[in-house]
Amino acid sequence: MESILTLLLSTVILRPYVFIFLFVYLLGCSLHLGVKRTLLFAVAGYLVTWLSEYSSIHNGFPYGTYYYIEQTKGSELWVFGVPFMDSLSYVFLAYASYSMALLTLSPLRVSNGIVYLLETRAIRNSLLTRVLGTIFLVYLDIIIDPVALQGNRWFLGQIYGYPAEGAYFGVPISNFAGWFLVGFILLLVLQKIDYYMSIGKIKDHAGYHYKWRHLIGPALYVGILIFNLSVTFYIGEYTMGWAGVFIIALPLSLLFIASKKKVSRPENQNEMADHLRDFPEAVI
Repeated sequence: MESILTLLLSTVILRPYVFIFLFVYLLGCSLHLGVKRTLLFAVAGYLVTWLSEYSSIHNGFPYGTYYYIEQTKGSELWVFGVPFMDSLSYVFLAYASYSMALLTLSPLRVSNGIVYLLETRAIRNSLLTRVLGTIFLVYLDIIIDPVALQGNRWFLGQIYGYPAEGAYFGVPISNFAGWFLVGFILLLVLQKIDYYMSIGKIKDHAGYHYKWRHLIGPALYVGILIFNLSVTFYIGEYTMGWAGVFIIALPLSLLFIASKKKVSRPENQNEMADHLRDFPEAVI
């Protein structure tokens, strides 16, 4: 146990950026969905992701065949051949993507200069939210994986590789298909945790009086994008960096335009009533 705690502490020191993003997830998801939901998804999401990665490095499914390079084994926590921080990262990436889907699909209201989501339980748990969130997650991976593959050129280090060079800056297309499948499962797990806790009337602690609580997830999403694109340009991969910028520019632009139209239209009292019916504790 002491050895595991020591390795976990070493992992935090070695990968501070991962745990900064994790902290933002813990804060944002707790205020938005509730503390219990946040912790349950952190555990369940990690297990789903670890199983997917363990399967892929041994069986080639779902991401295709790849391998981890255990250069940091002994100086950070690994779990049966998979870096702990890698599987853990999926948790906050999935929540950030889920938040972007909610921002896209929920009615919006501006209150004291803050954009507030009039989400409902139906929107939270819909198939459309799950699919759209999964697409947002794959967009993140399109930015993250190519620069992560160049980890020997920045502070990540070379932690993984592919037997053969893939079609997209060295990354095989099967990787993105795997991310879609696993992302879909992760968001399904998150939705089911929220759903069953709601119908079971299990008390949770969310920050309903913080009007800006819905914006932490989207801010996390944008922060992850900026971090990875900045690293891409820093190591001199300008083609890769500009490809990422152009790929992500369209969905973010469409989201901005749609959000602007939603907040500028006349207020719909039915949308407000639906939101307060599901979240009567909310302060708007």
